[in-house]
Amino acid sequence: MSRFRRRQFLIAAAVFFAAPSASIAQQQGKVWRIGVLYVSAASLAPWYEEFTKAMSGLGYIEGQNVHYERRYADNKYEVLPDLAAELVRLKVDLIVASPTPAIRAAQRATKTIPIVMATGVDPVGTGMVASLAHPGGNITGMSNLGVDFTPKILEFLIAAIPGLSRVAVLANPAAPATDSMVRGLRTAARASNITLLIVEAIRPDDVARELPRVKRKRAQAIVVTPDTFLVSQRRQIAETAAKLRLPVSGYSETAEAGGLISYGPSIDEPYRRAATYVDKILRGAKPADLPVEQVTQLKLVLNMKTAKALGITFPPSILVRADRVIE
Repeated sequence: MSRFRRRQFLIAAAVFFAAPSASIAQQQGKVWRIGVLYVSAASLAPWYEEFTKAMSGLGYIEGQNVHYERRYADNKYEVLPDLAAELVRLKVDLIVASPTPAIRAAQRATKTIPIVMATGVDPVGTGMVASLAHPGGNITGMSNLGVDFTPKILEFLIAAIPGLSRVAVLANPAAPATDSMVRGLRTAARASNITLLIVEAIRPDDVARELPRVKRKRAQAIVVTPDTFLVSQRRQIAETAAKLRLPVSGYSETAEAGGLISYGPSIDEPYRRAATYVDKILRGAKPADLPVEQVTQLKLVLNMKTAKALGITFPPSILVRADRVIE
């Protein structure tokens, strides 16, 4: 090869290998706009932090290469469609939505912008995806179990407290799944001769007002239904119940907040995993081709400190099933 031809080859090679670098640099200069649609700012706060931490770990730094457009409904489910439409008008690159009412609102607002579910309940049954393995549309992400595990929350409470006969059920009437959960609890209660007192709570003030009332109605314990608002109030519920000497059994992290028993899937993990879906889609993957991941592991957590304060002794049948015991 002559010196001239060799020089031409080296210049061509340099241009060829430099071209992808220029493309990558251009992509790195892009600021992604991610829409976040949720029912309440207060209830999302701890899990949104888990999501953004996971995004940072994947290289998406807020203020540098990603901007989050956050829209919250303040527990007013009827405004979710308008908030979803607003995100579409802003032309966000992707929408992260949770729980199911927010996902459905996003689905109705757009068929083209990718939607990542942080926690969707039964996405196949609700028509959000064609199947878990092949979502087929613009939605994918994380799904909770499509079964109601609320009766088990009551069953563990019954097993822990001999002679239990009256239980208050704290429920959010605005949550779409509340009616079905209450029906499941009633069925479980009848099988164990338990009288249920249904107590509605929509705002934080309701918790402080209603729990003393159930004490006066001779409730011996409280079951908290799985709902984003009530989960966000778990610490207030546990503290108020402790003053009234009422044991509380509820969804994940109830025991960590000071309640007696927790049962359910992890709350944080789906939001961390949702970040991996966002990353894949922003890198070019299609939601239709990304299988929905199901959260299948249910964890039983017991708070021994709370049990001792209430004079409750967990029977061996519960202790052996516990995934974690808080001393």
